[in-house]
Amino acid sequence: MSATGLTVFDTTVQTTNIWLDEIMEELNWNDRHRAYHALRAVLHTLRDHLAVDEVAQLSAQLPLLVRGAFFEGWRPAHKSIRERTEDQFVSHVSESFALDLSGTHPRQITRAVLAVLERHVSRGESLSLKHVLPAGIRGLLD
Repeated sequence: MSATGLTVFDTTVQTTNIWLDEIMEELNWNDRHRAYHALRAVLHTLRDHLAVDEVAQLSAQLPLLVRGAFFEGWRPAHKSIRERTEDQFVSHVSESFALDLSGTHPRQITRAVLAVLERHVSRGESLSLKHVLPAGIRGLLD
């Protein structure tokens, strides 16, 4: 029996839970709520570093629920952030993370979420992200 009565919703809930499970595994966490906040913080930071067309291209590969979180609060009229270093990117993730970090470094959170993202988007999209991000930030995607 379908949980929602709509296959598209059931599928996106299932897929989103897989992503959250993978984030929890990467970070050795057992808290889905924290995993969601990590996913959201990293996606918002990534989104804010991309041009509008790149945001659209990446979003097309996200599960429906994740896509909603990705766009939450986005203002496309604002220019993308032009920071150049991993430290600056990770600092934004830390500021966006709505919960206590509780001993997990924001760089670790960033790498874990980006690893999960890379596993689930196409190779072409992953390469595109590496190409458009400043060289100092690309290392987070390895």
